[in-house]
Amino acid sequence: MEKLSNYINGRLLAPLNKGYIENTSPTNGKPYSLIPDSTHKDVDLAINSAKKAFKSWGKSTKEFRSEWMMKLADAIDDNAEILVRAESFDNGKPEWLAKSVDIPRCSKNIRFFATAILHFESKSHDMDGMAINYTLKQPIGVAGCISPWNLPLYLLTWKIAPAIAAGNTVVAKPSEITPYTAYLFSKICADIDFPEGVINIIHGYGKSAGSEIVKKCDIISFTGGTETGKEIASIAAMQLKKYSLELGGKNPTIICADANINLAVESVLKSSFLNQGQICLCGSRIFIEKSIYSKFKQLFLKKTLSLSVGDPKDASSNLGAIVSKAHMEKILSTINLATREGGNIISGGKRVFLDGDLTDGYYLEPTIIENLAYDAIVNQEEIFGPVVTIAPFEDEEELIKMCNSTKYGLAASIFSENTSRSHRLAARIDSGVIWVNTWLLRDLRIPFGGMKESGVGREGGYSSLDFFTETKNVCIKIEPEENK
Repeated sequence: MEKLSNYINGRLLAPLNKGYIENTSPTNGKPYSLIPDSTHKDVDLAINSAKKAFKSWGKSTKEFRSEWMMKLADAIDDNAEILVRAESFDNGKPEWLAKSVDIPRCSKNIRFFATAILHFESKSHDMDGMAINYTLKQPIGVAGCISPWNLPLYLLTWKIAPAIAAGNTVVAKPSEITPYTAYLFSKICADIDFPEGVINIIHGYGKSAGSEIVKKCDIISFTGGTETGKEIASIAAMQLKKYSLELGGKNPTIICADANINLAVESVLKSSFLNQGQICLCGSRIFIEKSIYSKFKQLFLKKTLSLSVGDPKDASSNLGAIVSKAHMEKILSTINLATREGGNIISGGKRVFLDGDLTDGYYLEPTIIENLAYDAIVNQEEIFGPVVTIAPFEDEEELIKMCNSTKYGLAASIFSENTSRSHRLAARIDSGVIWVNTWLLRDLRIPFGGMKESGVGREGGYSSLDFFTETKNVCIKIEPEENK
C-alpha cells in the first residue's frame, strides 16, 4: 500500500519512528494506504521548522504573502480532478459533492484570505490633540490547526489560510480517518516550492500527534468533537494562549405554518442528508407547526424515499458512504436507541449493501424518526449521520423550549414568510448562526461559531484575522506648541 508522508520544512518525510496507521476507504471497506503514526519527535521537528520560517514569513509584506497564497490556490485548481476523486474515495462522499463544494471551497478559502489581508486595517483614536493611539495587528507565531474528517481539505484550508495570511506559520493535523487530500495538498505545496516551513502537516492520532501540537504551538484552532474541545481548552487555558473551538451541534430546523412549504421541503432534504448528514450545520431536529405537520411529513417522506444511496462515483447517488465502520455502527446504535425511547422510524434505519466491489462499504439509508420526546437522548446528543427527527409544535413558547433544550448552540434554520416572526424567533434561539428561508448559504465574511458547548470564539472574515493576530496599542503623546 502507498505510504503517505508528513510535510515538514518543504519536504515530504517518513515518520521518525517508521510507524504507520492503516487508512481504509469507506466506499469499499478496504485499507488502501498507510499514514504516519507521528509522535512528539515529528511534531517537534515541524514546530522547529515553523519557528524558523516565522522569522521571515512573519516580517514579510502582505503583498508577498498574498501572492504566494494566490499561487497555491491556482495550484489547487490545477489539481482539482485528482483532489475530487481522492476526497470521495477517502471520505465516502459522492464525487459530485466534492466537485461542487469541497474542492472549490479550498481554493476559495485561500483566495479570500489572500485578498482580505490586503484590506485588514488598524484603528486610531485621537485624544483631542493631546495624543494619538493606534493599533498594530501582528502575527503570533506558530499556529496549530486541527481539522475534522467530514470536510477534510475544505476545513483544513479554512484554518491554514487566515493563519498564514496574517503572518503566522502553521503546524496542521488532518484527521487520521481522512488524511489523503491533506497529503496531496502537501505535495502541491512542495511542487510549487511554497516557502519552507510556513505550512507543515503532521499525520497521526489526536492522543499523540494532536495533543503535542496543542501543547507546543502558540495558538490553536480546532474543529471537531466537544469532548476533545474541552481537553484542548484545558491545556490552552493552563498556558494562557489563544484558542478557537468549533464543536458539535444539534441543530433545529423550524417550519412555520406560513412557510413556502416546497422551499422548506427541498431545503430540509439537503440540511438533513447532504454529505450523509455529516456536516456540523445539518439540521437533525425538525420542528413543524402542528397545522401543517401532516402535509410536511408526507412531502418530506416522499422526497426522502426517492433519494439514492449508492456508488460515490455515480452522479445519480444522493448519498455516499459513512466515513468509517465505527461511525456507521454508532449511528445504527443510536437508531436502535431511538426505538427504545419510543420513536417510530418512518423511513430508513438500516444499512445498505451495494453490489460488487462496494459490498463491504459503509452505507446507510436516510432515516426519519417521529414520536420522540424533545428531551429524549437521541434528540439531545449529536448523531452526525443521515438521521433526523420530526415533531410538531403548538406555539412559539413550546418551540423555543424545544430548540434551546440541548447543550449545543451552533446553527438553526427558520422557514417562515412572516418577517417579524422570523426576527423574533432568531433573537430567542441559542445558536451562533441562523438562516431564514435557506440553509448553508455561506458568506466567508460573517462571524462563524457556536454558543454553549458548540464552541468558543468566531472564525470567518476579519474575525479569523483578528484571532490569528495580537492587537498592540501604541500611544504617542503630542506636546503643545508652547513647550517647544
